Amino acid sequence: MAVPTLRSATNILRVGFVRLSARCYSSTTAQSGDQSPEDEFHLNYLDGDQKGIAVFSLRRFRVKNAMGRNVLKRLHDAMEEVKFDTGVRCVVIRSEVPGVFCAGADLKERLTMSEKEVAAFVAGIRANVTGLHNLPMPTIAALDGAALGGGLEMALSCDLRVAASNAKIGLVETALAIIPGGGGTQRLPRIVGPSVAKELIFTSRVMDGWQAKEYGVVNHCVEQNDNGDAAYLRALKLAEEILPNGPIGVRMAKAAINKGFEVDLESGLKFEEAYYAQVIPTKDRIEGLKAFKEKRVPKYEGH
Repeated sequence: MAVPTLRSATNILRVGFVRLSARCYSSTTAQSGDQSPEDEFHLNYLDGDQKGIAVFSLRRFRVKNAMGRNVLKRLHDAMEEVKFDTGVRCVVIRSEVPGVFCAGADLKERLTMSEKEVAAFVAGIRANVTGLHNLPMPTIAALDGAALGGGLEMALSCDLRVAASNAKIGLVETALAIIPGGGGTQRLPRIVGPSVAKELIFTSRVMDGWQAKEYGVVNHCVEQNDNGDAAYLRALKLAEEILPNGPIGVRMAKAAINKGFEVDLESGLKFEEAYYAQVIPTKDRIEGLKAFKEKRVPKYEGH
């Protein structure tokens, strides 16, 4: 399988995005003509068999979901809304812009900023990415298109990632003479290992979905469909697998993994012990035992 070089990665950014922009413009002009700030990001709660799934939708049609001040604020507000909602058992973050997950930071907006403002803006991106990482419930990124730079950093902060086969995925900052500033230099090595992460970052390599799966950057890759939402649909199926399980247990498992991964094994086992202690007094634990004894499906309420 051919792997893009630094030069081809840069060409993908330059040429591919021009074509992508034209295609997106023709298909979304009606939706984005006078798009309000409130319409650039949506928080939706699914119902029916998918009740418990919250969906963060990126919708900046004209600028390929580039992260500007408004989107960062609305992402922050959405995270604050779901953070303490025990009814939310999984968060899926997706794009409604065809062919794009997130193109990274809004560089046109950044050109208008002073050096001090740039530092604050990058800190804001880092804080939002960290906020995604710290959400108590599982998070899944659905990559149905380009996830480059800060867009990939956002996806790396999620617990799980699903990519469509035609996605373009990479930390391309060194091609712009900078480095990943939203956690990419720290999260990617923890996911794929330091040697592979260095190769991907040093070369600014852009991968398709299958290559990202081969490197371990994403959990699953699926062939893109005619609607351009194959990764989103697969992410929903993954979320549906999580829904039946005890929500407190899932949250405590996430916390134990996140905390324990950063320390030595002995300290990690202490974290596991501490989080296990939090599930012992729950009604859900008793419900699980009763359901097992009675050979029925448990009904977990999150308490």
